[in-house]
Amino acid sequence: MKDPVLTEMPLYNTPPLDQRSRDLRRDCVAAMEGGGRGHLPSALSLLEILRVLYDDILRFKPDQPDWLERDRCILSKGHGCLGLYAVLADKGYFPKSDLLTYCKRDSILGGHPERDKVPGVEASTGALGHGLGIGVGMALAARLQKRDSRVFVVTGDGEINEGSVWESAMCAGKHGLDNLTVLIDYNKLQSYGPTTDVQDLEPLADKWEAFGFAVDSVDGHDVTDLQQSLTRLPYTAGKPSVVICHTVKGKGIAHIEHQAGWHHKSKISAEEISALYDAVYAGAEVA
Repeated sequence: MKDPVLTEMPLYNTPPLDQRSRDLRRDCVAAMEGGGRGHLPSALSLLEILRVLYDDILRFKPDQPDWLERDRCILSKGHGCLGLYAVLADKGYFPKSDLLTYCKRDSILGGHPERDKVPGVEASTGALGHGLGIGVGMALAARLQKRDSRVFVVTGDGEINEGSVWESAMCAGKHGLDNLTVLIDYNKLQSYGPTTDVQDLEPLADKWEAFGFAVDSVDGHDVTDLQQSLTRLPYTAGKPSVVICHTVKGKGIAHIEHQAGWHHKSKISAEEISALYDAVYAGAEVA
């Protein structure tokens, strides 16, 4: 049976990826080469989201990962950790050379991020659907402790099929947590097919509004679009915010974009790795 391919393309016209976005993709591929496995397309769809958060929005100190006044960023879709690891290494939480140890026996970098093992990781996320509940607790704690720390939770679109996400959303709306922001990596393709086939999420914005959130929708690969949206937070005082980020699974490596068969590779050949490196830059217009 042929692997499912997403045929309904996103409506956004993403500008060309710039050098920084391509370098971060190269780092993701390097980590996958080191470990010989990984969820690469899931990492590439969220890379600009994480990039803008850590470049422009979050308050943090890499040399003090547990600094109390920091903002918190939870990667709830933990299988996208190659992207998080690339950004954390870029920010100096650990040496970039550690990326090459990904999924090795003695590495700190596993197939899902682990709190208290990887500097900068706020929550251990593997089983899906728990990041928002943790984020709600962190946002409530900040309020009770009278800190101005903000909490950001990055989820996958397939992940929000989980009922625990909507229980947490109800709680966030009830408490008016305007220090909490959810970012949905809406690449419209989950592990074994399009979200429209597995569990249609539309009308997605209306659902979140009904749960008490203020909503914005952006091109999740357009750095300027993301910056302009996230610098306006909270969108409405007294309400949590959600950003629906329209993305492409595998973005930036043409031959794996929209390909469900690339969702996870438990084994990858040297030839496939070489093709991934070539595709990061080959034939692409660089902004």
